[in-house]
Amino acid sequence: MSGLDQDELLCLSCPGIKQPSTDSSITHKPAVQPLHGLKLASHAVLEKAQQCGRLKCSKCGRSRMFFCYTCCSLVGVSQQEIPSIKLPVKIDIIKHPNETDGKSTAIHAKILAPEDVNIYTYPCIPEFETDKVVLVFPGPGSVPLQDLMQHLRDSVDCEPCPKRHRTEETQGATHVAQDPGSVAPDGAKASESRACPLERVVVIDSTWNQTNKIITDERLQALPRVELKTRKTCFWRHQKGKPESYLATIEAIYYFLKDYHEQCLAQEYSGEYDNLLFFYAYLHSLINSAKTAAGRD
Repeated sequence: MSGLDQDELLCLSCPGIKQPSTDSSITHKPAVQPLHGLKLASHAVLEKAQQCGRLKCSKCGRSRMFFCYTCCSLVGVSQQEIPSIKLPVKIDIIKHPNETDGKSTAIHAKILAPEDVNIYTYPCIPEFETDKVVLVFPGPGSVPLQDLMQHLRDSVDCEPCPKRHRTEETQGATHVAQDPGSVAPDGAKASESRACPLERVVVIDSTWNQTNKIITDERLQALPRVELKTRKTCFWRHQKGKPESYLATIEAIYYFLKDYHEQCLAQEYSGEYDNLLFFYAYLHSLINSAKTAAGRD
């Protein structure tokens, strides 16, 4: 992805530019409408950290802001100050070796959902049980999520899942959500989500022009593929000539989980995974504010 890395993008905000409000309860400017309405934790901690500027990562010593995308560790903020998210499935991200760490949004998922997200650098690919794993990638052979889940259910015994999708894990998924007791589903909803053949989701982290090397790897050929055609990217580095349905890595993870929650777990979505976009929404708002101030909106 060409352009600036995440730290350089943050430097777009100078003392002369008024910072956009990141309180999700406040109406945003038209430039940030794609992310309007998300149930996000307060961005006050990021605003404060940004004012302090870059700090050295305690592990590698490099200058970073918010987190070190090399070490997958926080910088200038503590774990208690940011949302922590529990996901209903494991996420395995296969990162292209030429993908610049500082320009990738994959790190957002790892920082915010550390227990459920793993990042592998190609050619390292873990072994998968193909009847319990899907690959999120558009193109020939890819099908909508609902169709794919029906196929998976048909291929296995639809017995109650002993490992994942416990109701208390999928509801109130982040520390900043409402009291889990207030949104817990009733017995009917719990029974609807009992069939859960899916355990892992694979996402490729790469520029679209570099994905061929990974997507054609024989180790991924047996994985069923799902596409998110109805979703549109709002990534500030969207590649020219590619359709709007080609999402940034963190967008693909977020929209997949949202659709999975509604279509496969058969539960009403109440913002359980919105905080996966915690860093992404802040950067998006900041960049659009800087563009507006520069007269490029």
